[in-house]
Amino acid sequence: MSSIDRSSPTDLAHAAMPTESRLSEPAQAPLFDPGRLAMHRRRKRVNAIALTLSLLAMAFGVFWLLWILFETVRLGIGGMTWSLFTEMTPAPQADTGGLANAIFGSLVMVTLATLVGTPVGILAGIYLAEYGQRGLLGNVTRFINDILLSAPSIVIGLFIYAVMVAPMRGFSGWAGVLALALIVIPVVIRTTENMLMLIPNALREAAYALGTPKWKVVSFVTLKAARAGVVTGILLAVARIAGETAPLLFTALSNQFWTANLNTPMASLPVTIFKFAMSPYENWQKLAWAGVFLITLGVLLLNIVARTLFRNKS
Repeated sequence: MSSIDRSSPTDLAHAAMPTESRLSEPAQAPLFDPGRLAMHRRRKRVNAIALTLSLLAMAFGVFWLLWILFETVRLGIGGMTWSLFTEMTPAPQADTGGLANAIFGSLVMVTLATLVGTPVGILAGIYLAEYGQRGLLGNVTRFINDILLSAPSIVIGLFIYAVMVAPMRGFSGWAGVLALALIVIPVVIRTTENMLMLIPNALREAAYALGTPKWKVVSFVTLKAARAGVVTGILLAVARIAGETAPLLFTALSNQFWTANLNTPMASLPVTIFKFAMSPYENWQKLAWAGVFLITLGVLLLNIVARTLFRNKS
């Protein structure tokens, strides 16, 4: 007498399936895998530690920045008087005095250095981005530009002193202009090249397809599309040279009186701040903090303008 088959319908259906189908069934993982839960907890801990360290590093940097800004405003706002912009640098312990000659000298030298260095930097950046991407001259130019970009400003000041001040046997505003221009050039080169490299090649190819010559493509297509980034680089270069002291100590030196003659020593805000801040006289120290406040305010405004242009471009 045969035994009764007590298999369930599900087992019978499973047995009726082809062997290939049964072998291809994926093995179901348990719903709560202890290994996966441990890995998830470890990832959360690592993420929390990394986020905490990042926030602490940001807070550390912001703390010192806010402290510097607070001290600059607290000590510099008291010297912001009308005489600061109308009177010359005073003698020690004088009752009145200002920074008119230093402000004028800084404006003249920074403006001329920007006018000298900007065209050279833009043209060199255009060459590196549009013509010299793979050539030997382009690679050598990039290498030299990187050296200038990372070189201390005092090295540039000593170089101009050796090639211009010493042979001419005198300090001059022109030497200061040339030293600041050498600081502007590498910044503008790097920014111009990077901005032009971000322009899609489709724009260039579309212009070439219409029969546009190379120089017109560069002037009216790529450079126009990257103009916001190029202007940003120029403003950042101006912000950098506005507070440079070391190169001016070896080139323009300083001048206690008003002068618009660039063939003679010329006063500047950074050098005047350096000289007045190191002195024991209270009136000089007060003017030094006022000059620091002016430079900080100017650099802050330039950075805000540059970031606004870059954000609009993005």
